[in-house]
Amino acid sequence: MVWVLDAGFSSDANLAYVTRAGGHWIAGERMRDGSKDAAAALARQGRYRSVRDNLRIKEVRIGDGEAATRFVVCHNPDQAARDQAARERQVAQVTAELDRIARLRAKVKRPTKGNGKGRRSTDHAKAECALREHPTLGRWVRQTAGGRLVLDRAKLAAEAKLDGKFLLSTSDPDLSAEDVALGYKNLLEAERAFRTMKTTLVLRPVYHRLEQRIRAHVLVCWLALLLVRVVERTAGTTWPTAARELGRLHLVTLTGPDGRIAHITRITPAQHALFRALNVPPPPPILAMDPS
Repeated sequence: MVWVLDAGFSSDANLAYVTRAGGHWIAGERMRDGSKDAAAALARQGRYRSVRDNLRIKEVRIGDGEAATRFVVCHNPDQAARDQAARERQVAQVTAELDRIARLRAKVKRPTKGNGKGRRSTDHAKAECALREHPTLGRWVRQTAGGRLVLDRAKLAAEAKLDGKFLLSTSDPDLSAEDVALGYKNLLEAERAFRTMKTTLVLRPVYHRLEQRIRAHVLVCWLALLLVRVVERTAGTTWPTAARELGRLHLVTLTGPDGRIAHITRITPAQHALFRALNVPPPPPILAMDPS
């Protein structure tokens, strides 16, 4: 048996526990917790090779002999582009907020009447505290010796090196690096299935009391999840993308002196592509006609 654990469960104690019966493990590693082995694995030079599902991997061994730890560095180019775009958006927000703080600070230096100076002198301090403690944007700033907030260029450069990457370790000496990476992705797929069950399909709460109705509710949700995965794998897209595109197809009913007609909106090329991929015939343009 090979256990697959994400980074939240990959402590030394947990890894020792799951291997007590002689099995092996594949574990996600935290890349930002200061681990020397993880830092060494990420810094090790080497050429990536491409495997399935838009994934590139390289294997790294840290240590000597039987005490060596086997790591697999994984890189997804598409995820790297998304990580970079998200960071650039956040940096733009931080830059705009730092500019606003600078303007507030500049106002303090100007002579004002009454108690305006005291009020404005606290505005920029409150803004700086809010930015520094922000759960998302605060990670991109650092405080200088003079107490001013500036962009943390070193942190930005370090994060850029991790774009699209995740780090795995394994105790199994026989699994190929590709099997290690794809085995971990299976865990991610299982977790995504649970998220889909709890959000998109709303498995819970269950508004039933009789056992047979509860079982039927769970079965319907499971069948819906199966349908979602069939659509994703057959059409080569994500369920949110397919649902959003097909959701733009509407039934329109027009009523006038000459009768009533029910027809669908014009099918777009993207919708045609989905119907072809799923081997589902598109609906006819006119569904009902009732002349008066």
